Amino acid sequence: MMAVLIYSLCAITCLAAFALLLRAWSATRTRLLLWSALCFAGLTINNILLVLDKLVFPTEVDLSTWRLVTALVAVLLLLFGLIWEEE
Repeated sequence: MMAVLIYSLCAITCLAAFALLLRAWSATRTRLLLWSALCFAGLTINNILLVLDKLVFPTEVDLSTWRLVTALVAVLLLLFGLIWEEE
């Protein structure tokens, strides 16, 4: 029961950060905000896959590879944005 709450709160927090960053980007058009929003979109997908992997399909399906790929893509998006904005 506690795992459901923790995993869900993590997913909701990432979704809220994504929404707030996207709203700030649409107001200011600062590219770093867009890259950060895309990173949190990937982290939201990662957390949703975590919920599916650990709680919905604990023995039937192994989503650990997909979780790692989404986390890697999310962090690479942020890294690319940070490097892009440095120039």
